[in-house]
Amino acid sequence: MGKIALGTSREAAQPDCIRALVVEFITTFLFVFAGVGSAITADKLVGNALLGLFAVAVAHALVVAVMISAGHISGGHLNPAVTLGLLFGGRITVFRSILYWIAQLLASSTACFLLSYLTGGLNTPIHSLAAGVGSLQGVIWEIVLTFSLLFTVFATMVDPKKGTLDGLGPTLTGFVVGANILAGGPFSGASMNPARSFGPALVSWDWTDHWVYWVGPLIGGGLAGYIYDTFFIATPTHLPLPTDEDGF
Repeated sequence: MGKIALGTSREAAQPDCIRALVVEFITTFLFVFAGVGSAITADKLVGNALLGLFAVAVAHALVVAVMISAGHISGGHLNPAVTLGLLFGGRITVFRSILYWIAQLLASSTACFLLSYLTGGLNTPIHSLAAGVGSLQGVIWEIVLTFSLLFTVFATMVDPKKGTLDGLGPTLTGFVVGANILAGGPFSGASMNPARSFGPALVSWDWTDHWVYWVGPLIGGGLAGYIYDTFFIATPTHLPLPTDEDGF
């Protein structure tokens, strides 16, 4: 596992950190605006639940891919769970992670308040558990879905040995987000992102099951970052060749 660095408050005044925070705010804002906007549109215009789910999945897949690419200055996290996974993988300091979280939550809230205004106060759909899905089931859904998201991020963008996948990371990450929404949307809502859940809950002031969308994604993201960095990056990929001293 990469060493977790605490960082210092001086980072906040560094030009590169300021630029990264501005970019993280902008890209998270645009991601949530398109993602939540697609959910509002699906509620308003689409009568078929499956078609609505598909539309939301496609919208999220597209905007995630584009915003990760556009947010290369900050890393295009868009998501506290991604930031935590990269922290556990030794790619960002604790202090900067906290600043990223603040930027992400502010961006999500701003996007949702603006959507509420622009749509004339239409309902902003929150993430909540479907009927028959218990809290533990919801947490496990979010752990698994977010783990797959972070595993993809590490495999396609963080891993220095990504090889032919180099440059495809944002697109492939968008694909896995869309696929996870199709798989888990009808059950847990497939948030995978505490910031994505926070804005709608704040605007609607409906915190039903909200804790699930912090606990599940943060566990899943942290586990993926730790496991991938520990077993696939921090350790050699090839065993040493035997020598005469080994008895072969």
